[in-house]
Formats: sequence, structure tokens, C-alpha cells
Amino acid sequence: MNDDAWVLDRTFPSSAGEVRWAALGRAGAPPVVLVHGTPFSSYVWRAVARALAQDHQVFVWDLPGYGVSAQFEGQDVSLGSQARVLTELLGHWQLPAPAVVAHDFGGCVALRAHLLHGARYRRLALVDPVALAPWGSPTYRLLGGHPEVFGQLTPRLHRALVREYVSSASHPGLHQAVLDRLVAPWCTEAGQPAFYRQISQNDQRFTDEIQHRYGEIDLPVLICWGTEDTWIPVARGHELASLVPGCELRLIEGAGHLVQEDAPAELTAALTRFLRTPPAPAPRTAP
Repeated sequence: MNDDAWVLDRTFPSSAGEVRWAALGRAGAPPVVLVHGTPFSSYVWRAVARALAQDHQVFVWDLPGYGVSAQFEGQDVSLGSQARVLTELLGHWQLPAPAVVAHDFGGCVALRAHLLHGARYRRLALVDPVALAPWGSPTYRLLGGHPEVFGQLTPRLHRALVREYVSSASHPGLHQAVLDRLVAPWCTEAGQPAFYRQISQNDQRFTDEIQHRYGEIDLPVLICWGTEDTWIPVARGHELASLVPGCELRLIEGAGHLVQEDAPAELTAALTRFLRTPPAPAPRTAP
């Protein structure tokens, strides 16, 4: 299967607009839900999803406002809304406790769904997640603070800006075809304002509301982090690992923020091992 065949062939009418999704692997196999971040789409999970589908049923989706899911004026694409949509999807898919793998601000989405909306997971893997204050690069804050200005850029200037921004998520650099695929959804008539909309609606309060609760997480957690991440420094990975009881931190050498593109084999190996590891036995009580 080539990358052009990455098609989300099913739809769900979420509270934030139509979500496009797909399932890979055998129905009834242990379920895994993959959550992408910004400004990406489920396309970044294609290699990992296909590998995990050998032993799991893998659910992939484009968040509202991203990829091929709905984009429209007035749409709520905030992290608060995305967490509610994830919870809705788990119900729609009838997955009472799947494994969840979440990247970038998808990490905040998965954490909010679990801590605020009661979404239950069998285990949780976080890949370079947005989870701790402070966050938001100077560029991110500039774009989010002036969506009405940047929304008036000519299509050519807008495309150049988005290409440069997306490119900076990779340490070794993205293949031209991959970069084209990631940028394309933001360069349509609906996509250009959607790009600035999703940035302007998100800020640190969405992690501030849950950061103090990370000590409550009571399930197996793996944190993967690219050592060359310039968007969120690897020091944040160590800090987050210290706040989540019993979690494992796996550093992926030479990878930037977009680990799925920079080191897909290494990330897949770490996730496969984590998903196959049996849960630790419950502590024995004294007679």
C-alpha cells in the first residue's frame, strides 16, 4: 500500500463537525486509537498504523478542522472541543478501554478526555506531547494572536509560511511528497482560515486545567520523545515522566518533534513492545 492510498473512508457527525476516520487490521483484535497533533493529520501515523495493524485493530481519524475532516467558519477546534470529540468517538466505536497513542497536542486531547470526561484507556502512549506549561513557541503565539492579519496573506505567501512551519517539526527534513501532503489541507479556500483558527483557539489554559492531576493517572503510560525536538525540548519529557506515576520514558535519538516521520521504525518498535507488555500483577495483600 503506498502513501497515496491513505484514505479515511468513514464519517462520524461529531459535536464539532464531520470527522473522517478509518480502521485498519482485524475487527475484534485489541484496539488502538491514534491521535495526531497540530498542524498535522492522521497521515503522519500511516507507517505506524500499518505496522500495528498486524496485531491490532487500529483506529485513525482527522480531528475536526484538520486533514479531510470538516473545516468551517465558527468551528470550535479548541483542545477542549477535541477532547469531547475523542470521547464521542470512543463511544461510537464501542471501545470501552482501548490503548491510545497520542502525539503533540493530541497528548493534551487524550489526557483531557481521560481526566475530565471519563474516557477509559487500557494503556496510554504519549509522543512529544503538549502537556506542560509553558508552551507555544514565539511563532505559534504570533500566528495565533493575529489570525485576521495572516488570514489575508496571498495563497502563495500562506503556502510558503505553512511549508516552512511544518518543515521545522522534522530534524533530518521531510521528503518533498510528505511535506506536500501535510501542507495541502491548509492551502484550500477553507483551509487557509482554518490554519490560523486552530492556533488562535488554543492556549495554555487547556493544560493548566489538568496538569495538577497527572499524579492521578492509574494505567500503564509510555512517553516517547525525540532528542532533537526543537518545538518542545526533551527536558519536558523528563519533567512529565516525573509527574506520571510509574510511567516509562523512551528517548528516540536523532528525531525531531515529528518522530513518526524522523524515526518511524524506532517509534513503532517502542510502541509495539509497550502494547504487548502484560500489565504488572496487582500487589499481594498480607493474609
